[in-house]
Amino acid sequence: MHSTHDPYVRVRGAREHNLRGVDVDVPRDVVAVFTGVSGSGKSSLAFGTVYAEAQRRYFESVAPYARRLIHQVGAPKVAEITGLPPAVSLQQRRAAPTARSSVGTVTHLSNSLRMLFSRAGTYPPGAERLDSDAFSPNTAAGACPECHGLGLVHRTTEDLLVPDPSLSIREGAIAAWPGAWQGKNLRDVLDALGHDVDRPWRELPAEERAWILFTDEQPVVTVHPVREAGRIQRPYQGTYMSARRYVLKTFADSRSATLRARAERFLTSDPCPVCGGSRLRAEALAVTVGGRTIAELAALPLTELAGALPGGEGAAGVLTEDLTARIAPVTELGLGYLSLDRATPTLSAGELQRLRLATQLRSGLFGVVYVLDEPSAGLHPADTRALLTVLERLKAAGNSVFVVEHQLAVVREADWIVDVGPGAGEHGGRVLYSGPVEGLAGAGASATARYLFDRSPAPERAARVPRGSVRVGPVTRHNLRGVTAEFPLGVLTAVTGVSGSGKSTLVAEVTEELPGVGRLVRVDQRPIGRTPRSNLATYTGLFDVVRKVFAGTDEARRRGYGVGRFSFNVAGGRCGTCQGEGFVSVELLFLPSTYAPCPDCGGARYDPKTLRVTHRGRNIAQVLDLTVEEAAEFFADTPAAGRALTALLDVGLGYLRLGQPATELSGGEAQRIKLATELQRGRRGHTLYLLDEPTTGLHPADTAVLMRQLHGLVDAGHTVVVVEHDMAVVAGADRVIDLGPGGGDAGGRIVAEGTPAEVARAAGSATAPHLAAALYGEDAGAALYGEDAGGRR
Repeated sequence: MHSTHDPYVRVRGAREHNLRGVDVDVPRDVVAVFTGVSGSGKSSLAFGTVYAEAQRRYFESVAPYARRLIHQVGAPKVAEITGLPPAVSLQQRRAAPTARSSVGTVTHLSNSLRMLFSRAGTYPPGAERLDSDAFSPNTAAGACPECHGLGLVHRTTEDLLVPDPSLSIREGAIAAWPGAWQGKNLRDVLDALGHDVDRPWRELPAEERAWILFTDEQPVVTVHPVREAGRIQRPYQGTYMSARRYVLKTFADSRSATLRARAERFLTSDPCPVCGGSRLRAEALAVTVGGRTIAELAALPLTELAGALPGGEGAAGVLTEDLTARIAPVTELGLGYLSLDRATPTLSAGELQRLRLATQLRSGLFGVVYVLDEPSAGLHPADTRALLTVLERLKAAGNSVFVVEHQLAVVREADWIVDVGPGAGEHGGRVLYSGPVEGLAGAGASATARYLFDRSPAPERAARVPRGSVRVGPVTRHNLRGVTAEFPLGVLTAVTGVSGSGKSTLVAEVTEELPGVGRLVRVDQRPIGRTPRSNLATYTGLFDVVRKVFAGTDEARRRGYGVGRFSFNVAGGRCGTCQGEGFVSVELLFLPSTYAPCPDCGGARYDPKTLRVTHRGRNIAQVLDLTVEEAAEFFADTPAAGRALTALLDVGLGYLRLGQPATELSGGEAQRIKLATELQRGRRGHTLYLLDEPTTGLHPADTAVLMRQLHGLVDAGHTVVVVEHDMAVVAGADRVIDLGPGGGDAGGRIVAEGTPAEVARAAGSATAPHLAAALYGEDAGAALYGEDAGGRR
């Protein structure tokens, strides 16, 4: 190490994304937060510049072959960065985790538990010791042979495959069959095999119905297609596949998430009859520790698991101690309600990131920069204190902690703040302030300063009167035990409670089948697409309008270009090299693959001929490069485009580019795109909107914009239910349903319900003190509850 060690990371001339040649100095060995409205450029500075540069240097030092790839992936656009230590990124990754990934595998706790069973377990007399691999459902040695270690067997029934038995096969009785040509082919094959495809399904003999749906035979017959619309089709050899076989095959093998999800509708999942859902083979389940099998221990909440492990001498004692030490930071971050066997896809982005954070605490690294992406996402204010303690511990171990954050309680406690803005996209990209937190008060243009130092009470608003309600329950699922809830109609309801208290489980029970619910719209944070092909324009339907505009130009007509020519998803006008992706995937040995701009079109996605067609001076690639805000001006004379663009502006997404790939959008952005897509449809009748933490990833200024929209929906006669941790939002609701009092087994009850003012005074509610601070101002809240209110020390 150099002795003249610069105490600052110094960034000069950063131009990544919307940054305007930014210069900034951030001290090392502190907790520094990067703030600013959504789209202001704070992530471009923290991740796109600082972290990307650290990663580039690491690649360069690792292997010569990596240099070639860096050249392709592209270094961050920055003049220079000095004083930069190695960096570790804990982003809220958008990658789809697999069904085999669990809390135990993410935290490496499963490895320790398997070692304990292998070395110190109680084996049946005469059984030989098993390797630790034999206790994993993800290895051939450990997986149950019946369900291959998945714990479930998938079955289907006639009722699922044929929902309406009054239809004939030709009319589509077998709902599980694929559409289009493939479905017609199966029908023609049945016809050729001599089955009556025009009789109502229920009139066919039972054994014939069973064969059609469930046979494993795959007979081949010659099909003579009926002549259609003047097209002569030749006879062909068709193979039959039963409905069950088709559904199981699609569910197991299809690469398409949509097709898999469709197949899943026709399946029931039951615990595997051989392993009882434990996923392991019998030999592993015969071994116990403290009288329990590994499956039983993995099903316990972590808070209980620590107590169920035996102490003692020798290997058992050492391994137990290691496990207990690893569990501690996870429970400290408010995740003690999770069990090791909980599948990763069922966790929220915030939960997953905090698990990774807890794992890092044990890694013993020092002298690195941790770059964190909103670690408070999905955290109840009561758990924020624990998060702050963990960030302090990473700092105390000799690291620098750079955090992109919106949660004011976290921002207030930081040592240093870098505020980016003042607006989003084109209106942002400048550093407004970099220094100790209290100094931000002097930064006039800062949206963050307005909220950070405001301690005043929430504006008073008369609660709306509900017109009827929807009754849900009694619900017994996850940690809810026979809970019944009433959701009032025509008002805005907030469902609150600490992480793991059962909020999402309760709201998931609201369905269209309930009396009083007209249309149900569930707006979640799942990505709007898993590849760079999906984007804001394709998802909202805006792209169809844009393609029509281009196909209608004189130049396109002259060249005979139709609408399809302007799609990058079909052959024709797209670039042949990247097939319209704009990117090519670069495979890195030992490292996750990354995307690099296509060498031929440079990311434009289209071939040169298509790009010669322009509308008002721009080609289609240049239009996809516009932000929503710029596009609203550009398409001012196209009413069909205007509707979608206005809706996107209304939910605060004016800064996103039309062609921004879905893979680059955060969960909060994806959710707001879905909301905008809903808002642009002419709303008739009553709609019930369910939103799961809609303010995740939002700066308080953007939250205010979003809440105006949601209150507008209620004023127009609709019902809105939000699961929410942001007390400013909860304070403005008409009704609050508070779950708890804790997470996991300590939660799952309704602790309080009523107006925000009523819940703010409820005894035994973890939400009450924080809601009181939001309603009455921090000082009045503190008078009611002492130091607990507002999370200040």
